[in-house]
Amino acid sequence: MTKDSKRNKIIKKEIKWGGRILSLETGKLARQADAAILAQYGETVVLVTVVGIPATEDIGYFPLTVDYEERLYASGRISSSRFIKREGRPSDEAILNGRLIDRSIRPLFPKDYFNQVQVIITVLSYDHENDPDIPAMIATSAALSISSIPWNGNVTFTRVGLKEGEFVLNLTKEEEEYSDLDLTVSFNKDKVVMIETGAKEVSEEVIIDALKYAKKNSKEVADLLNDFVEEAKVEKDEYEVEEIDPEVKKDIVTHVKENFKEKLFNSDQGARETASIEFKEELYKEFEGKLSKAEMNEVFDDTVKKMVREAIVDEGKRPDGRKVDEVREIEIEVGVLPRTHGSAIFRRGDTQVLTIATLGSTALGQTINSMEGEFTKRFMHHYTFPPFSVGDIRRIGSPNRREIGHGALAEKSLFQVVPSDDDFPYTVRLVTEVLSSSGSTSMAATCGSTLALMDSGVPISAPVSGIAMGLVTEGDKYKILTDIQALEDFYGDMDFKIAGTAKGITAIQLDVKIDGLTDKMIEETLTQAKKGRGFILDKMIEAIPKVRTELSKHAPRVTVIKIPTKKIGEVIGSGGKTINKIIDETGVAIDIEDDGRVMISGTDAEGAKKAVSWIESLTKEIEPGEIYDGVVKKVMPFGAFVEILPGKDGLVHISKLASYRVEDIDKEVSIGEKFKVKVTEVDSQGRINLTRINVE
Repeated sequence: MTKDSKRNKIIKKEIKWGGRILSLETGKLARQADAAILAQYGETVVLVTVVGIPATEDIGYFPLTVDYEERLYASGRISSSRFIKREGRPSDEAILNGRLIDRSIRPLFPKDYFNQVQVIITVLSYDHENDPDIPAMIATSAALSISSIPWNGNVTFTRVGLKEGEFVLNLTKEEEEYSDLDLTVSFNKDKVVMIETGAKEVSEEVIIDALKYAKKNSKEVADLLNDFVEEAKVEKDEYEVEEIDPEVKKDIVTHVKENFKEKLFNSDQGARETASIEFKEELYKEFEGKLSKAEMNEVFDDTVKKMVREAIVDEGKRPDGRKVDEVREIEIEVGVLPRTHGSAIFRRGDTQVLTIATLGSTALGQTINSMEGEFTKRFMHHYTFPPFSVGDIRRIGSPNRREIGHGALAEKSLFQVVPSDDDFPYTVRLVTEVLSSSGSTSMAATCGSTLALMDSGVPISAPVSGIAMGLVTEGDKYKILTDIQALEDFYGDMDFKIAGTAKGITAIQLDVKIDGLTDKMIEETLTQAKKGRGFILDKMIEAIPKVRTELSKHAPRVTVIKIPTKKIGEVIGSGGKTINKIIDETGVAIDIEDDGRVMISGTDAEGAKKAVSWIESLTKEIEPGEIYDGVVKKVMPFGAFVEILPGKDGLVHISKLASYRVEDIDKEVSIGEKFKVKVTEVDSQGRINLTRINVE
């Protein structure tokens, strides 16, 4: 079938999967795209389009772009902003979903294909039950398969939960809340190409069983894709690869192997990099006029890659001299900054990060406005990757997708051990500054963040360590590498990040550069990683054996009190007048929840104490017979208004001021005068009547 005829032919197929209908349709929408798929799962609908065009220049890498576009109309919402109603920059969640799909499809393009390809996923309808990432990934696989763009995949995408010891297929939003596991996995036929997992300290065995469950339940989706692609199939585009002069290439390969191997296998990363730059300069001079610098760089990199891979697989020899299961040297320091609430430096080999923990009132949580509505996030991890960390110069701006992704992975790794708002009523923000990068900064960020939390006194349930595992394959032979450095990541076949406590795994992220991993590879990686995680965790516990017993003196103290919900309005006051007065006079921050919880935070203990007393007095139910120390606030001809609690006045009638008849009230009492009073009545309108003590 030709491309044009395919665009105009409507094809629709569906199956029942996980108790819901999954349907794929093409030919109805977006006919100008190379391929467009309308996918529906439950009442969640996404449109996936794929377009490929020739690259305008050789940029040295495959220019694939995956854009995940959320629309508020998908869930029947209009932005709550008074001024901006259209969607703005993608949310972090949208960026992370786009990265999930990118990581699932990128390894399956031909290695020598460099045309521009753009995948756009638009969420058209969201039912608040079925996450759009499931139909989005499956539809992306279908769209690439029926397009003319060269692609070697048939990728399925499955989510697995764990509830009361039983696996659940494709968690709904409600099920996510109670699940001990949220594992998403992409399969290319029988091989795994992507894993993303958050878990409540589950074992490696549970992860392996979950992957087997996912594979078993993905087969019917693979059959659906096969049927769909078979009916809509088109011829794939042919493309040309410019060949480098084979004789010159051979000479360069020989020259590199004979003269660079000793310089390559050096434990000093800086020395290796310097040697690489100097050696390339020699190449440029020696082979000048025979190949371009770009071509010489390509041959050099390919040769070095092959040298590294052969040494690892055949000899178990790594560039820095470590064994395949050996972790780099670790150096840790905590409490490094004097005014922050918690801080730590974590170095592993040439990767070094500084993480800072900051505590604040619950009112300082981040408000997220998404398709699912508005909610508040009170635990955040942000990751920055400045250019100096790799000896580079570039413009510094907003966080890029990689920074958002790495920050989210560390956040997910730690989320399960951070105390709940009820147990620890604070907003917690972590910031990881990458100071030096040579492999797995996201796992270094996880370790550094754990240390900073412990240094700040946040009562985490257990420390979390993380490690990045690598893989090098040569034919049927392969080696799994513990704690990969930058060179092994660049020349290797996978980046398998695993984080967790001594009890179990809290997060996983897998990227591959080959067509997928076998079950055996995954099982061996998880087993080897557990040993590496344990080694790192022991080093962390040596540096700080347990969480600090007290918060930093610079951190705010939070007091939580509970008031009747019907009294919330009295604390806030008309137009916020009362609560603002409390804040202004005491210097605290106050956050009131709908259930009547009041969080009072501040660094001034006396101010916080005064605010607590003030709010308690505003919400206290005054009972007849109670005695208070009163202060006269106002004098009227018929009596005096006396404040018995902050913000609460009662009337002492002129007849209740003395045991004798008072002729002139101004001669009897004055504003500011203090005396004891007793409550005689609280009427139906809440008005308080008092009598001066010993006066009946």
